Amino acid sequence: MDYERSGHARHLLIYHLIWCPKYRRPVLQGPVAERLRELVREIAAVHAWQVVEVSVQPDHVHLFLRCLPTDTPHRVMRAMKGTTSRVLRQEFASLRSRLPTLWTHAYLVGTRCPTPDEIVAYVAQQPRS
Repeated sequence: MDYERSGHARHLLIYHLIWCPKYRRPVLQGPVAERLRELVREIAAVHAWQVVEVSVQPDHVHLFLRCLPTDTPHRVMRAMKGTTSRVLRQEFASLRSRLPTLWTHAYLVGTRCPTPDEIVAYVAQQPRS
């Protein structure tokens, strides 16, 4: 992966985000799962984030998302969970009848660090002074 440039900094920031439906109910299947994948990509595009990988399981979501250093995990999760909950509950009545809200309040966030080989390659590219 290439480092991005912004102002006087270079960065490579990839969040690993995981979140679950309320009560960990297995409701993310079929058309709901497909629509969720579409929504995640649409939200990312609006915020200039890059989806590296998204995996929708029946009872949880894994998302690897490349962000800017100014994008806090809380802001990213609020955008993802808020929008997807509202749209999915509008489009799929079964989600409204089975759950009081779509997502739990909790989430997990981690960062994906470059591998040692990626770091060595980056340093090797730098001009010698």
